[in-house]
Formats: sequence, structure tokens, C-alpha cells
Amino acid sequence: MSAAKVLEALEARGWSLALAESLTGGLLADAFVSVPGASKVLRGSVVAYATELKHELLGVDTDLLAANGAVDPAVAIEMAVGAANRLGADVALSTTGVAGPDEQDGKPVGTVCVGVITPSGSDVFEFLLTGNREQIRRAAVDAAVESLLEVLTGISQ
Repeated sequence: MSAAKVLEALEARGWSLALAESLTGGLLADAFVSVPGASKVLRGSVVAYATELKHELLGVDTDLLAANGAVDPAVAIEMAVGAANRLGADVALSTTGVAGPDEQDGKPVGTVCVGVITPSGSDVFEFLLTGNREQIRRAAVDAAVESLLEVLTGISQ
């Protein structure tokens, strides 16, 4: 399981993890919490589903949200930064996107942005996933976990 591999890699580095979720609505946190020993690394998760909460809870810039909408690579990065800052973590992972059934802010169903913040920098990943609402949400969790694992694999210990 990739979530377990992520937690192992973070623990080996002495790094903690924070999460910021929108379309995944807690599923990302569940992927990590389901792994025994997750509390050694996982600090917590903020589910900021409503657009204004991305600003209020995570500090995402209101002008950015107004200009680009909530489903945007820059928003994903700011969500991750906000989670790391507010939850006191070394690493943060965020998800924002459109699970459906309708498009949002001009973005088609299946659009997902994942933000990753580590002590080495930031990365953003964009996906266009297919399936129904539940399939997209679950695929977004898998994509986010795999994205973080990819970043961590590229950082030397």
C-alpha cells in the first residue's frame, strides 16, 4: 500500500505530514489513518470543501480564488502550504478538484490538482480522471498518495 510507503519514508526522515482536502472530503486522511502507526507521522487534516474555507482555514489568497476558482494548481500549492503552517508539519499534501456530476469554475469533471510541500520545495500535479463521482474521489486519493511518494523518492535521505 502506497500510504504505508509514504509514512515509512516520512518517518525515516523524521518528517511529519499534514493534509488539506477538498474533493476527497476526508478520504485522503482515511488512507493514511488506516495504516497502523500513522500517528507517528500524521499531524492532521483540514477538509476545506467550501471555497471560502480554503481562504479562512488554509490561507489561500482570495484574489487567486476569485481569478482562478478553487480547482487550480496554484490553489493546490497554497492549500498545502496552509496545512503545513497551521498543523505544524514538515510535509503537506493537498487535493482540489471536480468530482462531478457538474463542471466547476469552467473545469471539467475529473480535473484534479494535487499540491505537495516538502522541506526541499513544492510540486504540483494535475490529473484528468474518469469515472463516476465516487471513482474520481478514490482515484484522486490514489493519485495524491502516489504523487507524494514520487516526490519523496526523488529526495535523498
